[in-house]
Amino acid sequence: MGDLSKDINSKFANNKVKALLNIIYTANWISSHQNEFFKSYGISPQQYNILRILKGANEPLNVQTIKDRMLERSPNATRLMDKLCAKKYIDRCPSEEDRRVVKIAINKEGLDFLETIPINSYKDLLINLSEEEAEQLSNLLDKIR
Repeated sequence: MGDLSKDINSKFANNKVKALLNIIYTANWISSHQNEFFKSYGISPQQYNILRILKGANEPLNVQTIKDRMLERSPNATRLMDKLCAKKYIDRCPSEEDRRVVKIAINKEGLDFLETIPINSYKDLLINLSEEEAEQLSNLLDKIR
């Protein structure tokens, strides 16, 4: 089991400082694992998130709605969608009423691609937590926000 004090060879002024730094350190640790996991699928965690949002929506969404639903806010969401479009996982659906409006939809190739990625891919990151501890952690993180 990890110990932030040892991992970064540091002491902390108090437990709130330690907790905040631990959240940041752990977020980076998770991000690193996600990047490594999705690399073998040729996409980024953010692109995966976009595909999951579109799959869950069951209808085309405008870019702003997708950005609002992303777990990790990304100023380059449009570029991420351009890459998914180039991989033929999503389609741009121009509006017939207003040429400025474009909606994004996941297509069959995107849905088939999502099926190749194990749903429980993140389960191993929380292997050291029981279900009760995971719930407690989630509640505490909600309380912080």
